[in-house]
Amino acid sequence: MNSSRVVDPAGAVFGLLLPVIAALSGVILTKVWEPRLPAQIATHWTTTSPDGFSTPMSSAWTFALVTVLFGGGCAAIAALAQAMLMMRRTMLVVGLSVVGLILTVQVLLLYVQLDVTDPADTELPLWSLGLGVVIGAVVGLIGAALLRDYRPRVAATGTPDPRLPRANDPATVADTVGFGTVGSLVLLLLLGVAPALAVCLLVDGWWPLAVFVPVGLLIVSLLRFRVIVDRTGIRVVNMGMTALQYGIEEIEGARVDVIAPFDDFGGWGLKVKGRRNYGVVTRTGPAVIVTTACGDRLTVTSARAEEMAGTLNAFADEHARTTPM
Repeated sequence: MNSSRVVDPAGAVFGLLLPVIAALSGVILTKVWEPRLPAQIATHWTTTSPDGFSTPMSSAWTFALVTVLFGGGCAAIAALAQAMLMMRRTMLVVGLSVVGLILTVQVLLLYVQLDVTDPADTELPLWSLGLGVVIGAVVGLIGAALLRDYRPRVAATGTPDPRLPRANDPATVADTVGFGTVGSLVLLLLLGVAPALAVCLLVDGWWPLAVFVPVGLLIVSLLRFRVIVDRTGIRVVNMGMTALQYGIEEIEGARVDVIAPFDDFGGWGLKVKGRRNYGVVTRTGPAVIVTTACGDRLTVTSARAEEMAGTLNAFADEHARTTPM
């Protein structure tokens, strides 16, 4: 089945509308509070005191511009219905984390200066940085779960090449590729917890944990995948959501080859090399390479690559035999 949809409705709401609403909310709130704010408010702090000042509305429009350009610029990709689903989800989470950070800091920056005579005596609550990232990331994950894959789907017109491997008794094959549970915990410790604790000691506060840990979790999640091959086709699950999926009716064939992530795809993880050539490459070794009728090619490195290829080809044969022409 083909899809001509250009815009994902959920992506448009979360990736386009929400950043604009957040930006305008900051401007409106500033306008409402302006009578209670100093003529010049503090907009930047050193470790001890403010060192940057601006009029309230000038600051508000600057915040709005940064929110739309940086947060909205990342999140907007979620609205592109034909783009890779996992990329849209990742960019939405990143973008809305930035939006949440900026808006939360802006609100608390204004709040601490309400009815203040000298803004130089104020302090920015640094915990707002962590709170903003967490709020934005949660909203981003909700939006990411609502995104849908609208890529074109084309049915294969024949069976896989007879020279390709076949499973004698095809059954579901599943494998976790990338970092395992222990590796994920170690990576999270190195990328999230350890840096956060070091910064916590420097600033004498807990807020860095709320910044570093979500970022560490996002990085770890992008390096851990669950690949499932069954009668319906092949799907790659990431962050608890399906990142890539090809139905059995789309598959033209599956073969096995030896893949080196950096040599063949220029990196490690979910990669794109050229047009419509996708790879979930997390190790050097055997990989199942799946070609589809729409022109996509998916490469997945796995110790069970031979089983996956044989199972896909066998199920594709069965589907072709049982589907009326």
